[in-house]
Amino acid sequence: MIELKKITDIDTLLQWREEVIENVFGETPSEGLMNMNEAYYRSHIQDGTHHAFLALNDGLEAGCGGICLTDELPSPDNPSGKCGYLMNIYVRSVFREHGIGHEIVKRLIEEAEKIGCGKIYLETTQIGRSLYESLGFRDLPDMMKLKKKI
Repeated sequence: MIELKKITDIDTLLQWREEVIENVFGETPSEGLMNMNEAYYRSHIQDGTHHAFLALNDGLEAGCGGICLTDELPSPDNPSGKCGYLMNIYVRSVFREHGIGHEIVKRLIEEAEKIGCGKIYLETTQIGRSLYESLGFRDLPDMMKLKKKI
């Protein structure tokens, strides 16, 4: 049985964030990066602009996901101006293919809609693409990202 619990404990959030960085980005996060993540969580959990959930499968911690809430200028495609950026969505490999990722993303979408977000978006890996497409996400061909110069 899959259960989703809201996470507000900073230590739990940081443990999951570290695991996500190691498994998704393939690197061990530096102490500095983890300190910045801690500052982010302390600020945004407290002010309500970040909501995070832990997925339990038969009582075992199986995955996580979060949503970052922002405002943009209201527009015809987003009259409320409220945006939900889904992030840190991750399911441990032994729990994959059991619908846990689907439940996490569904819950994040519900949170965003409850708050009135007219725009919900995310970044994906190739592995997660079919999950997100099954829930209605589509590519945004008109988006661009500035490549940071090193």
